Amino acid sequence: MSNHVRHNQSCLLEVIACTVEDAIEAERGGAGRLEVISRFDVGGLTPAPELVREIKAKVSIPVRVMLRESEGYGVAGEKEIEKLCAAAREFNEIGVDGVVLGFLRGAAEIDLALTEKILACAPGLKATFHHAFEDARDKFSAIEKLKDLPQIDRILAHGGQAAWAEKIQRLAEYASAAQPEIEILAGGGVDLQVISLIREKTPVREFHTGRAARIDGKVDRAQVAMLAAALTENYD
Repeated sequence: MSNHVRHNQSCLLEVIACTVEDAIEAERGGAGRLEVISRFDVGGLTPAPELVREIKAKVSIPVRVMLRESEGYGVAGEKEIEKLCAAAREFNEIGVDGVVLGFLRGAAEIDLALTEKILACAPGLKATFHHAFEDARDKFSAIEKLKDLPQIDRILAHGGQAAWAEKIQRLAEYASAAQPEIEILAGGGVDLQVISLIREKTPVREFHTGRAARIDGKVDRAQVAMLAAALTENYD
């Protein structure tokens, strides 16, 4: 596995932002991209377009925006799909870097048709397929299906429920299967130590963080700076 590790590729830290203040603190701390959401407590829902506009006006780093109207990875019906499509159109018009979405059908299969339908409403945007990926029954089949949607250039993954050694091995396997079309974005309990381990043992070079970048629920630039510093350690 070590021959596939790309030590010299530059790394990127993506930080979850729920407010304009979160976004500014994240950028000042060294974040390379934001994921803008509402409802941090349920894993993120679609934020208000006004918030997205204001954040985009205040920061210079790329902004990706959550498209998720309810908890879980399915949709409740046509009305919810219409809301997702309307939000996708609006974010496309705002001109963010991309959207973050993920849908399953029958609980364990990637809902490719729904994902494609919503992405078609935001033709100018790239997309991250989020943690719904980890609930897919066959991860490698899911990766191949997602490659059929050219807008998807990231998959957010944590490697499942296991000790970090096992999760890191899985992340390396996902990264290998996803390249070159898709980059794996490591997220879910990612902290300083985990970033260092993933960088050392896998080709993964992008890291997604929520709680580790926060103090008392708000993004703190010093916390972000500590995480960002782990991206520049030299393993060669």
